[in-house]
Amino acid sequence: MRRYSLRDDQWERIKDLLPGREGYVGGTAVNNRLFVEAVLYRYRAGIPWRDLPARFGDWKNVHRRLRRWCESGVIERIFR
Repeated sequence: MRRYSLRDDQWERIKDLLPGREGYVGGTAVNNRLFVEAVLYRYRAGIPWRDLPARFGDWKNVHRRLRRWCESGVIERIFR
């Protein structure tokens, strides 16, 4: 499913905008790249959250994390 994955150059442009990055004080988030790819997969495939493939983890957690990132402005920073 590479068409739903981020290229390395895309990841390099956004990784420092995300919470939980290496060296970040406070809570750290594991697998930011996998999470971003899960969100992209869901929207590009046009599927309901509950149909998100298991390799991305529990769909409820992915959805909850996306809501938090939207509310805190992280998603807006990524897509500027």
